[in-house]
Amino acid sequence: MEFRLLGAVSMVTEAGGLPFGPTKRRSLLAALLLRPNDLVSVDQLTGALWEHESPPRARSVIQGHVSRLRTLLIGADAGAYGVELVTQGAAYALRMPRARLDAHRFEELTSLARRQPGPAEAVGMYQEALSLWRGPALADVHPSPPLQAAAHELEELRLAAVEQLAARYAQLGEHARAATVLRAEAVTHPLRESLSAALMTALHRAGRRSEALDWFHRTRHLLADELGIDPGRELADAYAVALRGEIDDAVVETAAPSRAATEHAAPLPPVASAAFRTGVADLLPRAPRGFHGRARELDALSRAAEDQAPVCLVTGPAGIGKTALVVHWAHRERAAFPDGRLYADLRGFGDTGEPPLAEVLREFLLALGVEPGRMPASANGAGALFRSLAADRTLLVVLDNARDSEQVRPLLPGGPRCVTVVTSRYRMPGLIVTDAARPVPMDVLTPEDGTALLAGVLGEERVRAEPAAARRLAELCGGLPLALQVAAARLADRPDRTLSAMNSEMSDSARRLNLLDVEDTGVRAALRLTVRQLPEHVARHFACLGRHPGTHFDRYAVAALAQTDPAGAEAALERLVASHLVTETAPGRWTLHDLVRLYARGLDARPGALARVLDHYLATALAAATAAEPGNETCVPLPRDFHVPTAVRTFTGRDDAMTWYTAERDDLIMAATAAHEARLHSRTWRLVMLLWPLMARWVLDDWTPILEAALEAARAEADPAAESRVRALLGWVLTEEGRSHEALTCVEPAAGLSARAGDLRGEATALVVLSWAQAALEDPDAAAEGCARAVELARKADDRYTERLALYHLARYRLDTGQWQAALDTATEALAFEDLPGTVVASRVLLLTTAGEALLELGDETEAIRRLGMAARESEASGYDDGAVRALGVLLRVSADAALQARYDAAVARLTTRT
Repeated sequence: MEFRLLGAVSMVTEAGGLPFGPTKRRSLLAALLLRPNDLVSVDQLTGALWEHESPPRARSVIQGHVSRLRTLLIGADAGAYGVELVTQGAAYALRMPRARLDAHRFEELTSLARRQPGPAEAVGMYQEALSLWRGPALADVHPSPPLQAAAHELEELRLAAVEQLAARYAQLGEHARAATVLRAEAVTHPLRESLSAALMTALHRAGRRSEALDWFHRTRHLLADELGIDPGRELADAYAVALRGEIDDAVVETAAPSRAATEHAAPLPPVASAAFRTGVADLLPRAPRGFHGRARELDALSRAAEDQAPVCLVTGPAGIGKTALVVHWAHRERAAFPDGRLYADLRGFGDTGEPPLAEVLREFLLALGVEPGRMPASANGAGALFRSLAADRTLLVVLDNARDSEQVRPLLPGGPRCVTVVTSRYRMPGLIVTDAARPVPMDVLTPEDGTALLAGVLGEERVRAEPAAARRLAELCGGLPLALQVAAARLADRPDRTLSAMNSEMSDSARRLNLLDVEDTGVRAALRLTVRQLPEHVARHFACLGRHPGTHFDRYAVAALAQTDPAGAEAALERLVASHLVTETAPGRWTLHDLVRLYARGLDARPGALARVLDHYLATALAAATAAEPGNETCVPLPRDFHVPTAVRTFTGRDDAMTWYTAERDDLIMAATAAHEARLHSRTWRLVMLLWPLMARWVLDDWTPILEAALEAARAEADPAAESRVRALLGWVLTEEGRSHEALTCVEPAAGLSARAGDLRGEATALVVLSWAQAALEDPDAAAEGCARAVELARKADDRYTERLALYHLARYRLDTGQWQAALDTATEALAFEDLPGTVVASRVLLLTTAGEALLELGDETEAIRRLGMAARESEASGYDDGAVRALGVLLRVSADAALQARYDAAVARLTTRT
């Protein structure tokens, strides 16, 4: 058994990692592991679990998490390993051998490495210690100050170990390995001067003096821009040593002149030596044909190029047109770069492999006039000469199709009048940090620009003959220029074929990607190259996204699809966003481009992904419904073969739950539809039934088709209780839609079905819904009789919520039939249910209004006005405009007060606007 803090917090046994559930529980475990065998008070745990003010029930929440952790440990036979979670008063301790904690082993190994007499032995121990790290410390815990401080302290220990490892490499003379170790950390921690100084020294000793000097200047600029300070003594000393070349074992580049001659001499202009040829370098490809639109991106690129020595980073997904944009802009701006235009395809996402750095630099130097015989032998020497020649020139350098920041940095010219434009499918945050690269993100084409692109290939006349079809084709291609170009090429090859015919074929999603491939070019080929660059676990997450039934997803849904935890899912999503395969549409919500989704569906994914994500939605919707209506019995029991998600999001209350419901509405409907199409009946009707909070808010939004699918699924499952519940919900919707006869036919069998299943609550609910249809068909006596029976059944089932609902409707029916005193008594009885948890304002408002109307009819105007006034005020305070309109409308029957009229008009206006 092993506990891990150096990365995601976890507990690993021989059977694998154990699921801890929510973030708070993982954070509590982390707080205990940070002080193994010591008592940690409830107050300390509260500070670790809540960033600001803790909730009133914080102690109970902590006790619950401790209980579940203890159960988990017992289930894993932790006692056999000497591990026990104990309680002592108002504190807890995790008793355990310290050797079972990766952070303790890390400190032991680094301490032992520092005491080794020789560098070779120390290197092995430092390597073993650093191998224990699996990501940032405490990566998936709550970001409270105590835990953040602990994570920072652990990270400081790791960085110190990295610096010590590099120092031992240097003692062994392995300066290149020292530089490799240090560079990765210096990129991640660009403001840590000790790292930059050590890296400069390692690069210099490895014979890469020019890179060492470059690194100093990058760090100096960053310190000035971010902190407004100059380099400290350690960094300045490393720069001075590298500048003077004082280290004895520094490698002298073979093709360079003597050190003394080069350090103090100004760079030679191309016409000042016989070693250089005259002429203007121009390696740009030809300007793209049929380029249209992109005014916003062209302007953004021009603005980004206005700074001193700018690096412009043009990013976007495969096929978005990055190269076409940059080459078009470069040709348009040729006059701005009189000393040359350099271009290199770095093939970062190609099949043919990346060109060696020395090869790219050689091509640049030849274009700048360097004779082949004077070409430096090493890539470092070539890079130094390139930067020297670019220092006083006005150059454009286009680095196309770059894989990552590391591939780009050695090719940056650095001259103050040089402009570098990099294109990539990856966002390259490292280049933004170290070289202040200015991002120019690209999005899909608008339908207008997409239509113009088609016209550029097919001709204006052909597009004008079918304008609607041309726009539809642009939409089917998702605004992706590569897809549009392939579609246009197919049409150009067959001039007799109409755009409408092409659309008919493209509308079949199963064929669309095939139609958008021509030979080795097309959307599928471009996406395949992007996915190939992903780490294996990220590619697996991407393939699973193809099984998602909707258009948007959160980290919990992706965790269910890929059988991982939400933190791992989010990390994979961030990498997919950086690769422009996934788009974050709102904080915590992501989507796929339509064509990317089609491609992902064709990839191999883990079996059962659809069932897992459907069960994720079931579990989350159940949690949301419980938060929206606390205390109400759920009408959706979980299926017998339910897949338990690794984590289910929690909701803080009704508003939080309804916000989730509103955001996920379309995807929940698509999930239910996908379950129906896959004949997963047990999921279909449950998902639809869990949409009821949305139906209650927007009852007239055409819910009938999806409810009919749920009814078909419930009947296919031969579940009478389920069929009754679905019939009741469908009958209510039909009644609200004014289809009362259909509602009556639908609901009439429901009570009998519930009775057959022994479901008293379902039977009572069915009778209440049946009464709505009967009342709408002007049969209030039958409606009242059914509601009275529903009250009896609810009492027998000890279901006070349904009893209260039935009493309210019974009061309304008695009011409608002129039974004023009976209506008042029934409403008063229902109002006595105020002690029910989760009682919502709407039901209280409606009961107060009913009582007020009855009192008016009984002649007690004073009490009636008091109750109606309460109903109106509570409605307005809670935003329940329907209730406000009803209560104020009744008040206006007995008062012509202008203020009341104004309030009524305002509520009607709000209600109309909302609708």
